[in-house]
Amino acid sequence: MKPLSTAPELRTQRLVLRGPERDDLAALTRFMTSAPSMQAQGETVTAEQAWFGFLTGVGHWQWHGFGFFTVVEQSTGDPVGRVGLLKHSNWPDIELAWHLFEGAEGKGYATEAALAVKKWAHEDLGLDRLFSYIDIGNTRSQAVAKRLGAVTNHTRAPHEPQAEVWVHPMDADRSSRKP
Repeated sequence: MKPLSTAPELRTQRLVLRGPERDDLAALTRFMTSAPSMQAQGETVTAEQAWFGFLTGVGHWQWHGFGFFTVVEQSTGDPVGRVGLLKHSNWPDIELAWHLFEGAEGKGYATEAALAVKKWAHEDLGLDRLFSYIDIGNTRSQAVAKRLGAVTNHTRAPHEPQAEVWVHPMDADRSSRKP
């Protein structure tokens, strides 16, 4: 499949992180339109909105040189989610973000993939800190952030009032933690 971005390929013990491909749209659309985790947060969208979101992700790579990686389980070749860096026009800082597709939660994939992205962001992009904007009720994402070494600064994201700001230090000790 022809890549849609300039994303590098990152590998972990169990995962391959690669740029988006056209075939990824179906899994992303299922996730965004019907995943229980999206429903629980009231964040489901239409198939058309998922398509626009997918294209925005591709454009992110072109505009910023970073974006969401598609996370693929090495043993099956199946996409299990997306993890990456985001910076929309009205956001104050670069976000380290993750979401896993239905059935992939609870296996440590988000932490494993996010550690690889943090290392890449620090070593290849020269970033010295990242942020995550996590809904105040999303305890599972908060637990991932803690495993990544992030701490909340107890403020709300200006672009998303229900989200708390989590700060990811990029020092060598914290960015190399095991999940």
